[in-house]
Amino acid sequence: MWSGVFPAVTTKFTADDRLDHAEMERCFSLQMDAGCDGIIVCGSLGEGPMLSHDEKLEVFATARKIAGKKPVLLTVNEAATRDAASLAKRAAKAGADGLMVVPSPIYHTNPEETVAALGAVAKAGDLPIMIYSNRLAYRVDVTIPIMEELAADARFVAVKESSDDIRRSTDIVNAFGDRFDLFTGVDNLAFEALSVGAIGWVAGLVTAFPRETVAIYQLMKQGRRDEALSIYRWFRPLLDLDVSTYLVQNIKLAEVHAIGTNDRVRMPRLPLSGERRKAVEKVITDALAVRPALPVF
Repeated sequence: MWSGVFPAVTTKFTADDRLDHAEMERCFSLQMDAGCDGIIVCGSLGEGPMLSHDEKLEVFATARKIAGKKPVLLTVNEAATRDAASLAKRAAKAGADGLMVVPSPIYHTNPEETVAALGAVAKAGDLPIMIYSNRLAYRVDVTIPIMEELAADARFVAVKESSDDIRRSTDIVNAFGDRFDLFTGVDNLAFEALSVGAIGWVAGLVTAFPRETVAIYQLMKQGRRDEALSIYRWFRPLLDLDVSTYLVQNIKLAEVHAIGTNDRVRMPRLPLSGERRKAVEKVITDALAVRPALPVF
């Protein structure tokens, strides 16, 4: 159902902490103009946990306006399954093409609870679902046995594999073939995942560097591995900024330098400052100084 580069877009705020829809429209348009294949809103990078349900649906509506016929997925990442189900229903009514669902960000559900929680959200929204498996950030591991149970429900169409073990991608393909659309969710493992069977990339640094991200994906798809690898090697220090507890601030700071936006975040997060900001800015400016020319693809 889905493949390609799906930016996990950032949410833009005004100086007085309201949603900045005009700036989101501009930034989302950069993603579409670069050739991205869909949009995912209100994930971890999109500061979803800091947004009310009404705000999430507003961000979704802005993305839907910009994406045209390309799919827009709303992230469901609620502590309580009843709240997740409620949001899923509202997303369906709002016209979402699908949901990216985290089982539980608080209680670290066991396998039985994980299957039950995902099933409840699927039933409530009745939309195609990308399962978000992230045992590092959320400590909920959607394992092969869990996926075997979920595979019986046709609404589970994709998996965002975000462990730090690249072997998991091959395990999923070996177990299920093409039953699930396999997406990588770890920026600095994307080349490796695309090499072993992932057909999609839920990307973070793409919000600052959309053309480079799309180039890597398309070159890999065309079998032009060496050209993709050359860009990826340049990109790697930047991609490492995604694998951090400061990923939101890191990537928003990259956006400041690369696409001329702001790095406002919602509390309790604060923009980077001091030595940490200097260190991240050096990674960004060093990369921009040797930004590669991209091949035609």
